[in-house]
Amino acid sequence: MTGGDAFSFSAHAAADTELTMTTQACERAYKAQPGQTGRIRNRLQIAAGARVNWLPQETILFDGCALERRLSVDMDKDASLLMVEPMVFGRHAMGETLTDVHLSDRIEIRRADQMLYLDAVRLNGNAQAHLAQAFIAGGAGAMASVVYIADDAEARLDGIRTALPETAGASLIKKDVLVLRILAQDSFVLRLSLLPILRRLNGSDLPRCWMT
Repeated sequence: MTGGDAFSFSAHAAADTELTMTTQACERAYKAQPGQTGRIRNRLQIAAGARVNWLPQETILFDGCALERRLSVDMDKDASLLMVEPMVFGRHAMGETLTDVHLSDRIEIRRADQMLYLDAVRLNGNAQAHLAQAFIAGGAGAMASVVYIADDAEARLDGIRTALPETAGASLIKKDVLVLRILAQDSFVLRLSLLPILRRLNGSDLPRCWMT
């Protein structure tokens, strides 16, 4: 994606079905021309008794990018969801730094028409300096947000916490809603902790493209 690009996607999991979605490769937000913003709109609908596994690979931000992204999830009362959104702040191995970034990333999850989870990330300007602050990201070069909504969320909390690195945390915001945030030096280190957790919550191996 670059400035001026627009992409929208929607999916519906019918009652008592299971749907797993991923991306064939990492999503990339490239340098944009002045005044132009790339826009992504993803929408998921999950019917009663259905489960969706939303497992995209990393979004890589490049210096000069301008990206506005929205993920909206509408769930029936007894639907289930495993969602991950990994993000990489420049390619660490290439020595890239992000000094001019415009990012607006918003996740909304509603259940039975009531807001259940809302997360918004905004970065404008020198992202490297912003992320270097100890109370924000402590210099992390990659991040992942995970939301797991299922009847067994509470039972999984202790095991998930044991598997997390020191730069991560997990909390229950409701008895059946488990939320994780992981920070890491780069995408390689992020995957070392993220993939085992996703396999555990997914109950099976991840899509093959995650392994290449």
